[in-house]
Amino acid sequence: MVGRLAPRLTEELRSRGLAVEEIDRTPGAHRGDARSVLLRIGGPKVDAGIADWLGTIQWTGTSPYRPRHQRRNWFVSVAAFAEPSTETWNPQDLRIETLRASGPGGQHVNRTESAVRITHLPSGLSSLAQEERSQHLNRRLALARLAALFAERDQDQTQAAEDQRWRQHTQLERGNAVRVYRGIDWKRMR
Repeated sequence: MVGRLAPRLTEELRSRGLAVEEIDRTPGAHRGDARSVLLRIGGPKVDAGIADWLGTIQWTGTSPYRPRHQRRNWFVSVAAFAEPSTETWNPQDLRIETLRASGPGGQHVNRTESAVRITHLPSGLSSLAQEERSQHLNRRLALARLAALFAERDQDQTQAAEDQRWRQHTQLERGNAVRVYRGIDWKRMR
């Protein structure tokens, strides 16, 4: 049913002046159908444009995939999720500090400020490099570590969004539909 509902949703949202892009589809067992479809929707007043679609959609009819099944009411859940942010950092947002390295290192340690700590001020992420004797190499290493921290955080946010999306599948509320369709031609009843 999701594969048949997605084109209707896309068409209606585009007629409202919103940009709709399919970014992921989990195919169903039958050709042309889908278990899940993820759309990116953009444009002016997105929240108002999708509000009447959010919730449970009911379709009443004989399933083309399970024609002998006694059930006549089928349900699809439509939910909105915020897209994970992919924050890029600006060099002006970095605080770079030099300090004396600690640990073994002979006469070089505690004589020069070769260690480097870089802090991204808006996010509070920080990295420290003190392995190299050169401040320039430690700075490069600290920047690489900071970039790795950002990548890890972005990956965690993406995974959390994916988990939230899949949890939505188990939260389908049968009944109390926001829209009801009937028949093979998907005639809207309310």
